[in-house]
Amino acid sequence: MAELIVKRLDETEIVKFGPNAVYQPIIGDDEGSTPVRTGIQTSEPGYAAPMHSHPYMEILHILDGVAEAWIEGREAEKVTLRRGDTIAIPPDTPHTFRVVGNEVLRLLGTHASPKRIVSYRDGGKTDARGYRFG
Repeated sequence: MAELIVKRLDETEIVKFGPNAVYQPIIGDDEGSTPVRTGIQTSEPGYAAPMHSHPYMEILHILDGVAEAWIEGREAEKVTLRRGDTIAIPPDTPHTFRVVGNEVLRLLGTHASPKRIVSYRDGGKTDARGYRFG
């Protein structure tokens, strides 16, 4: 019989995402033992994600705060996302988001992949787990 996977947020690793954001991986591991990866990103006011893409769909669900998101070359079509909103970003689509206002942004990210794979438009490097460094 299959076993349930239970993860407690207060027991997860905290990964630093730049100077004012952290990421807590929830479901998924370095071995790719689940078909998706999920995690919660907490970003302070002023945070802007570097333009990046994934070779799979990424889904972001806003838990708290306000963000603006857009895809490369379509900055004039920014969408504002508030608590309860969800955005699905197609595979291989360079995109970014930024925190809007003075409230902390918390979002649940789902990667439709067993492993986190990120390509940064500015050439930023990632470690074996898909986290940016340097």
